Formats: sequence, C-alpha cells, structure tokens
Amino acid sequence: MGSPKQFVLELPVRVARGRADYLVTQSNDLAVEWVDRWPDWPGHILVLCGPPKSGKTHLAQVWCQRSGAMLLDHLPATEEIPKLEGVSAVCLDVNGVLGNEEAMFHFYNWTRENGVTVLITALEAPKTWEIILPDLRSRLLACPVVALGMPDDVLLTAVMAKLFADRQISVTNDVLKYLLPRVERSFAAVHDLVVRLDAAAMKEGRAITIPLARQLMTE
Repeated sequence: MGSPKQFVLELPVRVARGRADYLVTQSNDLAVEWVDRWPDWPGHILVLCGPPKSGKTHLAQVWCQRSGAMLLDHLPATEEIPKLEGVSAVCLDVNGVLGNEEAMFHFYNWTRENGVTVLITALEAPKTWEIILPDLRSRLLACPVVALGMPDDVLLTAVMAKLFADRQISVTNDVLKYLLPRVERSFAAVHDLVVRLDAAAMKEGRAITIPLARQLMTE
C-alpha cells in the first residue's frame, strides 16, 4: 500500500515588490533606467509596455513608491478626473484596453495642465492601439515608450529563484539549471511552472528536486 497523499493547502504567497527585489539584466535595464530617472522625464507621460508576467506591475509599484503615485487599474470617467486634484503622479494600467477615448483625451490634457506625471503600463506600445481620435492618437504617439525585452538566461533564472522565494521554497542551483532549458522563454511560462512544481511538491510531500521536476514536465 502506497503512502497517503498530503492535503494541499492554499497558503498565501508573499510577493516581494520593493526596488531591491527588482531583478535587473540587459533585457530590462533600459526600463529600469527610465523609472529611476523620474522626475526628469522629457514629458509628463511615459508608456511602459511588455507581455504578461514581464515585470511591469513590479516596476510600476517601484515607481509608485518612489513618486507617491496613485495607482489606477482603469481610466477614470471624464466627470471623475477633477477628483484627482492634489495628486502629483498617477500610474494607469490600460492592460491592452484604452477605454473611452474622450475620457482619455481629457485625462491627458488635465494631467498636463496640472503638472501630473503619468506612467501608463500596457501590453503593447501606443502605435498598435486602435485610436480613432486624431488629436489623442498624435499625443500618445509622441509619448516616450520603453519596452521590457525578452528575458535572457540570467533574468529567467533569477525570476525562477525569486518566484520560489516568494513562496518560501528553497531550491538548489542544480534544479534551476535543469529547469532553464526546458521551460518556454517567457515570464508567464516560468510563473506557471513554479506554481505547478509547488503544488506537486506539496501533494507528494517532497522537496522540489530534479526527479520531481522531470516527472512533472514529462506528464
């Protein structure tokens, strides 16, 4: 009779979001340089773009801590924009959906007229957005854009180690070296792999080892 499987408890994950926790390599150093350059930006808006799980949220939170910015997960309606009075910086996540163009046009003009700095995070650069209003399109296309590049080996390895650490899991360098060439080269894939390994280790009552990783990745 085999040993009983352990119950899997959904424990909270503490995600480290400080500046010291942000991992910098050649694939993202330009984006980090732009964020660190604030408030000496050439305009009042900077667009930070990158794929899901690329580190946009972490870097945006670093900037919010540095600038004291208000974090908005959606574009405020036109009548709500004046309620931002007294705010000196705003981080707006459009997440691939710009929303109401008239409201965005008012938001752009209001923040410029009131000296409000804006960091916009998005999946892609404004040139790919389907913007109908010519004046809004010209203004957004004029904004500086910085993109998070494809992760290199150093960054992927560091991200894996950080994701395990966020879950209070210790893994050896040998495990990380084994996983690196076998995972899709994206932050989303690395994140998914770490979650699956964590769940498998808890279910089996085992540490995360190369045999466990091999078992999971061949299923």
